[in-house]
Amino acid sequence: MKRMVVFLFLYWGDTMGQYFTNEKLPSRVRKIKFDILNKHFELLTDNGVFSKDGLDFGSRLLLESIPLEEVGAKVLDMGCGYGVIGIIVNKVLSVDVDMIDVNLRALHLCERNIKENHCTNIKVFESNCYSRVTEKYNTIITNPPIRAGKDIVYDIVMNAKKHLLEDGKLFLVIRKEQGAKSLIFDLEKIYNVEILVKKKGFFVLKCTF
Repeated sequence: MKRMVVFLFLYWGDTMGQYFTNEKLPSRVRKIKFDILNKHFELLTDNGVFSKDGLDFGSRLLLESIPLEEVGAKVLDMGCGYGVIGIIVNKVLSVDVDMIDVNLRALHLCERNIKENHCTNIKVFESNCYSRVTEKYNTIITNPPIRAGKDIVYDIVMNAKKHLLEDGKLFLVIRKEQGAKSLIFDLEKIYNVEILVKKKGFFVLKCTF
């Protein structure tokens, strides 16, 4: 029997509203610019979305730590926010990407950022965790906030394997001060967990099963 490889990147560090509700905050769209993986990106952000002022350290670490050759042809960006992970992966690897979130403002920004960065083969849709996910993927990359609650976080983490193809992958980066040890303990109940990177309190984990 073949082993399925699962990588999970998870960044805890924002309010529940920014990912799991549709905020009524006044809109103030702005553009952020950054270079990563030898490419330049310009993305629109707004109030009520995660990391509105620039690319956060956790997301950069996860994107720079993913073994790109293992990503595969079809990717799910779970909890995509305004599109950082999915757009970068799409542009760097030229792979198909589905991007999902429940924050309608974030999804609207995703659509604009896809056009802004001339991406192709990306689909964006609303979904609460995996409620509207009907396909399976080579790779799932997720970045949900811990303040969304343990039930939601564990739904995303533990049920990812149901939406992965054989030998699928999923990625995780977690901060030590925001529950790394307890999450690793629980992951080890169903996965083989390997710490790939430790940097500035962030853990990059590789999980296989």
